[in-house]
Amino acid sequence: MQKDYSEVKGQLRSQEWFNNPHNMGMTAVYVERYMNYGWTREELQSGKPVIGIAQTGGDLTPCNRIHVELVDRVKAGIRDNGGIPHPIAEQGKRPTAALDRNLAYLGLVEILHGYPIDGVVLTTGCDKTTPACIMAACTMNLPAIVLSGGPMLDGHWRGRLSGSGTVVWEARERYAAGEIDYDGFMDIVTSSSPSVGHCNTMGTALSMNSLAEALGLSLTGCAAIPAPYRARKQMAYHTGLRIVDMAKEDLTPDKILTPEAFQNAIVVNSALGGSTNAPVHITAIARHIGHELPAKDWQTHGHHIPLLVNCQPAGEYLGEAFYRAGGVPAVMAELVKADKLHPHCQTVTGKTIGENLKGIAIEDERVIKPYDQPLKENAGFIVLSGNLFEAGLLKTSVIGDDFRKKYLQREDDENAWEGTAVVFDGPEDYHHRINDPDLPIDENSLLFVRYCGPVGYPGSAEVVNMLPPDRLVQAGISELPCIGDGRQSGTSASPSILNASPEATVGGGLAFLKTGDRVRIDLNTFTANVLISDQELIQRKKDWKQPDLVHQTPWQEIYRQSVGQLADGACLELAVKYQNVRDNTPRHSH
Repeated sequence: MQKDYSEVKGQLRSQEWFNNPHNMGMTAVYVERYMNYGWTREELQSGKPVIGIAQTGGDLTPCNRIHVELVDRVKAGIRDNGGIPHPIAEQGKRPTAALDRNLAYLGLVEILHGYPIDGVVLTTGCDKTTPACIMAACTMNLPAIVLSGGPMLDGHWRGRLSGSGTVVWEARERYAAGEIDYDGFMDIVTSSSPSVGHCNTMGTALSMNSLAEALGLSLTGCAAIPAPYRARKQMAYHTGLRIVDMAKEDLTPDKILTPEAFQNAIVVNSALGGSTNAPVHITAIARHIGHELPAKDWQTHGHHIPLLVNCQPAGEYLGEAFYRAGGVPAVMAELVKADKLHPHCQTVTGKTIGENLKGIAIEDERVIKPYDQPLKENAGFIVLSGNLFEAGLLKTSVIGDDFRKKYLQREDDENAWEGTAVVFDGPEDYHHRINDPDLPIDENSLLFVRYCGPVGYPGSAEVVNMLPPDRLVQAGISELPCIGDGRQSGTSASPSILNASPEATVGGGLAFLKTGDRVRIDLNTFTANVLISDQELIQRKKDWKQPDLVHQTPWQEIYRQSVGQLADGACLELAVKYQNVRDNTPRHSH
């Protein structure tokens, strides 16, 4: 299965990320977030060598602390000789930053266990940092508090709000329709990152930091403060004050992260229009603290909850407006009034959720809706199963009117649809063949992508939301149903069925699907099935051979040998048995 997917030959390796005209969509994603540093697109695409600095300095390492100061001189030397000093950012990681969540988790567990630490402030931001830090705190069960970095300021393009990540999909449609060229594409995407901070949409970063607050792990109001606002630094100070008292009180994660707290997180995520990556991360957190959180719980506790937050991708506004409207506390206060949360749950403040939310109300009803006047009813996730997979996730809050009318409002078959499968073996196969004029694809097709899960990719890639062929986009068909065993960006408004578990690589049902098969998706019975006989399916299983797995790094091999499926949190399965690690004091070093 492994191929050489290098697309830019004869130049520096970094330009495959920053200046690849053959894959401008990914180039734009890689370039966009580095604009936060004030770098220009011209610098990143100049062809200058990009130099990494493996920074080992910090307050925990006194022997190496000098590097905190020396790194500025190193940067100066790199700059003066025509290079670019390069930090890392999640969206620049290939094959996917999902690999880094479990790696960062392992590293933080070792630090918290091996060093003299009584409590920890978890500084979180972009997607994987939040679950990685909380998972490690759960394994240790040390007093821990989450301080998120906050979203970027609102982005704008030609007088309109330009949301990070979400605007990429609009730009892809405009380009496919011939409305913009390459430079126009880059201008639209880079307009969405105007300042420091994580995604300003309700993508995975803002969703996960909001859920950290909903779980009770952040001070009230922490999650939504934009990164550049003075209130963010004030929140940091108060967080520092509070963790000292938490250490004295021995207020540990297991006293906060109860089964009811996880039910609260599911409810809040539905009201937020939160990311489809949230179930993967919240389930992982639950398992590391000792609770099981079956995939079906996201439907049981969350599907009936209405959408209250009018933020992209499910709505209109961005992070600044969400904060000014009252942020997570205003949403939770509405849910408490509607008797949809467990208000008795303990939090890092030392008080319960109900106590923390007293007197809090919505500040702007354009952005946060009252519970009885929502944007959408029944806006949580649906969990589907059948012979294609045991669990697949559908985010109902992003089902638009056009999609619902075409696929879910058919006479005598409401909330269900059938179509012909078009199957791609990974995103490279998709990009290579999607515009092939001989590909049997029309407006009644369902696009499938497989071999993209935790084991197959490895790490589970954000590739399920696939654009139709250019010819269909130009004809006004901007989306087709998409299904796969990978993930998609939390900033995407695509109503895909994703996170399919078990994945094709380990013998999940998608492995046996063929282009041309008829498939039925039924939201009434919560099923997803390929319409072939049992005998045919049995024969296909006998004929199937697991693809060869080529490991590109040592960690990829370790990860593949240990990782579980998306429905189970994609944890390192050997790690979830470790509980209350702080109770086992490490041996002396000399």
